[in-house]
Amino acid sequence: MTVTRLDQAQLSASVDELAGLLVDTVDGGASIGFLAPMDHAAAVSWWKERATAVAAGHLAVWAAHDGHRVVGTVSLAFPDKPNSCHRAELVKLMVHRDTRGQGLGRRLLDTAEKAARAAKITLLHLDTETDSPAERLYGSAGWTRAGVIPDYAADPAGVLRPTTLYYKRLGPTT
Repeated sequence: MTVTRLDQAQLSASVDELAGLLVDTVDGGASIGFLAPMDHAAAVSWWKERATAVAAGHLAVWAAHDGHRVVGTVSLAFPDKPNSCHRAELVKLMVHRDTRGQGLGRRLLDTAEKAARAAKITLLHLDTETDSPAERLYGSAGWTRAGVIPDYAADPAGVLRPTTLYYKRLGPTT
């Protein structure tokens, strides 16, 4: 499997495959901001909208390919405020259901963390559905649980669920 950072043109060329991954992830029950069933056309549109942020440098997107299709992705969202240029948000870590259990989630997480360090980011943060499989990944990768917000977002079935906030220090603070 290869993991590649996508520029605007590569992301635009991959929106159909990325949309397929998004549909699989949402329809598989992962709470990543969408309700099931996920419409493929809506997923394509959502990914197309990310291209502008990639071009502007506000979003970095990586895609994992198994030789035939996109099977995973992760992104870093960079704030646009001067007082927060030291941090980034880890967003939309997705692994296709067919590929889970092979270490790809950890590999994508490691890729994003290494890229953040190279960009001189010293603090990463994220939120994820409380008691989800993702929580085990973040905990085992050294992320610190900061707290839980009740009824934060609807899961793919539309049920309000709590979210857990995590952070990870990557380097010295200034």
